This record gives sequence, structure tokens and C-alpha cells, in this order.
Amino acid sequence: MRKRLAATISVLALGLVTARAQADSDFDTFRQQFRIDAAAAGVDPTLYDREMATAQPLAVILERNDNQPEFNRPMWAYVDGATSAARIKGGQEGYAAEKALLSKIEDEYGVAAEVVVAIWGMESSYGRIMGDHDIVSALATLGFQGRRQSFGRTQLIAALKILQSGAADRDELKGSWAGAMGQTQFIPTTYIEHAVDHDGDGHKDLWSDRGDVFASTAHYLAQSGWREGVPWGFEVKLPAGFDFAHADAKHARTAGDWLALGVEAAKGSVSERIDLNERISIILPAGARGPAFAITNNFRAILRYNNSTAYALGVSFLSDAVAGRDTSLAQDWPRDDRPLTLAERKSLQQALSEKGYAPGPVDGIVGAGTRAALRAWQKDQGMPADGYASAVVLARLLEA
Repeated sequence: MRKRLAATISVLALGLVTARAQADSDFDTFRQQFRIDAAAAGVDPTLYDREMATAQPLAVILERNDNQPEFNRPMWAYVDGATSAARIKGGQEGYAAEKALLSKIEDEYGVAAEVVVAIWGMESSYGRIMGDHDIVSALATLGFQGRRQSFGRTQLIAALKILQSGAADRDELKGSWAGAMGQTQFIPTTYIEHAVDHDGDGHKDLWSDRGDVFASTAHYLAQSGWREGVPWGFEVKLPAGFDFAHADAKHARTAGDWLALGVEAAKGSVSERIDLNERISIILPAGARGPAFAITNNFRAILRYNNSTAYALGVSFLSDAVAGRDTSLAQDWPRDDRPLTLAERKSLQQALSEKGYAPGPVDGIVGAGTRAALRAWQKDQGMPADGYASAVVLARLLEA
């Protein structure tokens, strides 16, 4: 028995060693082949060889890539975490400590200081947790395999260009599993395009210089379409018989037009919350059973930072809390619901495709195509056509 067990363990160990050797060999091939692309993009081959020689594939990066909290936690759990008592307290203390600097940057860029603080809190817990992954290895891993190879390769080239320019050295390029860096977590292309040397010392320091951190964040939001004096949005009440097909970020009307259709602010009046000529969209991030929100282009600017509705709501609610505004909801989240697993999301897409509703790729990403297909199926079934992929909806879809 012991001999058989030992033999089994030896075979398993040999299998692991062989698999690791194959993975290393495959990564070496990627490293050699990508050298051509990097050189074509302007990366010096000598620098490439030096920096990529120590790059290693990191299994933890691929694991995190498939399990992002913005997409795998319930919306309400994510927003609750974003607005925890500790995070609000940290934001208010950080705002107070840096009020003069934040006010100066708000005047320069027109971006509300509390929104900059909220992103600071969401991205690094106010500069305390910036990530310790080697950015070059993290991005090389994403570029080597997995579902975000194009992203990984683009960002890897940008990271190498940062090193080539002397803007930072390899020891400074530490950050998140996805290659984001500094106190407000800029990916390399964003650093190149939007980082600001606010104090004029010749270094765009997003790791330790709060002036550079805040100004760079405000600059990015301003360049993403942020408009001074406009809110991110607010909770609304929908009238009976509302056509849920209109609850889509791409479907915009003036606030006055929505008001004429019976949409009201959940608290106060629409005219108190926003200019009636401002164009807004209605979203239902947790379906017809959850709260509805009117969103402006400022909400979309936050989405440019991280294209997740959960993230944008987290930043928006945290910014309101930091500024002392009421963040309670008139309509609570459907807390008895649960998000679908990756396998379930793929199953939903496959079922829609088989029924002729064309959701797009069966990739587990519930994007605009999947939501549109789901709305069409729900409408045909006489259900609220909110495009929300819940476990209940999936079960009914599979039964139909």
C-alpha cells in the first residue's frame, strides 16, 4: 500500500513538474515573439531584453482576472463595502487633511473634490494599499494567456515605455494584479496620457506625491467628460407601466422629458436635483426589483475609470457620503437575490443564442448585447423586460 501511494505521489509530482516546465517554455516563446511587437511599438530591444528577462508568469494574476469583485459580488454587497463606516470616516479625514490642496485642484480642473477622494479611497484605501505585484510580470502574464491578452499586451508596452522614458524605475512599478499603479491606480496607458506633475518637480509621482495623485485623477475625469456643477445622478421612482427597455445607459432624454413621462426623484423633486435641460439616462443595476437611478455624463466619466456599474455606484455613493449628503435609498436592493456564476452566465448566453436571441459571444460577460437579447426574450415571455440576469430568470429561461 505504501509503495503504491509513494508511486502515485511520484507520478503526480512528475506531472506537476512537467506541466510547469511546459508553461515556462510557452512563456519563453511568448517573450521572444512579443519582442517583435514591442520593438515595432517603439520599445528599445535592449531595454526589452533587460526588463523581460526577469518577468515571470504569475498564477495569482490569472485567478484574479477570472474573479473580479465588481462582477462576482452582489451589487449591494459591493456598494455596501464601498460605503462602510470605516471608508467614509477615512474619506472625511483625508478630505479635511488635504482640503486646501483638493480645493485648489477642484478649481483647476472643475472636478468635485469629494469624487477625487472617493476614487482615492476605492482604489487604495487612501494610499494605504497600492498593491505589490511587479507590473511588468503582471501584465506579461495577462498578455501571455487568459481572456485579456490584448489589454495585457497593450499595457505591457506602455509599462516598458514608462521605464524607457525614465518616468519611473522598475522598483517603483508595483501595483495591482491588473497592472494599475499608485494611490489612484492608473494603468500604464492612463499614466502616459493623463498623469500630471502638479508640483513641477519633473516627476509624475502617483505613489507618494498627493498633489500629483489628486491632480492626475481630476485631469483624467475632466478629460473623460466630467462637467463642473453637475451631479453624478440620483435615485428615481418609476411610474406604473414604465417601459423597462428605456432603462438603459444608452437611452438618454432631458430630465424634463423623463419628468413628463412620470419619472420622479425618490427624494425631493427632479428640479431640485438637476437642471431639467440636462440629459440623463435611467439604469436598473439590480433589475426591476431594485432601486432605479438617473445618471449623467459624470457617472459615465467614472465608468471610464473602471467600466463597472458597481464601481461607479460605489464611487458615487462614497463621494456623497464624504460630502455629508444623504446616501440612504428609498428602494432597497433585492438582497435575497444572488449574482450568477461565470458558468451560469455562459449558460444564460448559450440558452438565449439557441432560442434565436443573439446575445453575442458566449463569454460570461453580461454586456449590452446580452442584456438586449435578454430583454427581448423577457418581453416575449410577458415578464418585466429589465435585462437583469438573475438566478430566477436563468431558471425560467432554461425551462422554456
